Amino acid sequence: MRSGRSVAWLLARTCLLLLLGLLGSSSLTQAARQGQDIRCGACRALVDEMEWAISQVDPKKTTQTGSFRINPDGSQSIREIPLARSEGNLLELMENVCERMKDYGERMEPSSSRKTYVRVVSRNGEAMDLSEAKLDSTVTSSLKYACETIAEQNEDELIEFFSHETDNVKDKLCSKRTDLCDHALKLHHDEL
Repeated sequence: MRSGRSVAWLLARTCLLLLLGLLGSSSLTQAARQGQDIRCGACRALVDEMEWAISQVDPKKTTQTGSFRINPDGSQSIREIPLARSEGNLLELMENVCERMKDYGERMEPSSSRKTYVRVVSRNGEAMDLSEAKLDSTVTSSLKYACETIAEQNEDELIEFFSHETDNVKDKLCSKRTDLCDHALKLHHDEL
């Protein structure tokens, strides 16, 4: 009789430990997924904000780049490039881009149960559909922190991509180059 209780108790304890382990791994997986969603959303929002900021610079404005030294033949290696895509302008834009994460909210993607991040404040004052967006200061601060980390760790890649006009920067930078959005290659290009 005693050994029967011991076996039953041991079996119940083992089942409980397995259940707790599964719940723990599920919550760890969910936390990792949420972290990936935040990093991916921040990267895609950063790209969106940089592209918009670049588009706001007068395309007629240029800046000189190259060496101001005079070569032995008397010439200089100076080139005129568009100001919008100059390294100096891009670095200046990157200093403030993460402040705009306060303009984003969180939305649950029904088809994938993944979190995406959408602009909830219009740039031009137009009304926006906020019905499915969650507005939360925790989300905003997490996006801002992730954005700052991405901008700091990937400064060279950001300069490289934005110094030239390129299609699908979100996918190329956030998914292929940095692996921040390895799940996001299936997302529509307008989603973050």
